Amino acid sequence: MPILGLKAWRARTAAQAAACARLKADLAAGLALGDGDALHVNAVACPDPGCPDTETVVLVMRAGRPTRALRLRKAPGDATQEDVRALAAEEAEPAPR
Repeated sequence: MPILGLKAWRARTAAQAAACARLKADLAAGLALGDGDALHVNAVACPDPGCPDTETVVLVMRAGRPTRALRLRKAPGDATQEDVRALAAEEAEPAPR
């Protein structure tokens, strides 16, 4: 990853935060979260071979249930409505034991 100047780093960080916020809003609607539920969307570096430089980790925290972590192997800004539907379907499945 190239070294960025402070101005470029701030711009990239702001764009990534905006993309996470958009994805979070789309997912909140798709997951039908209640008042006691929470959702956290974050872009993280992905060190796995074949993975893009950035992947998206979504934490779904429903009241009275364990937190579920969902991964999207692309940056938040690259997520599509199909990705949102796929994550919502994955969240609907029972958690592995």
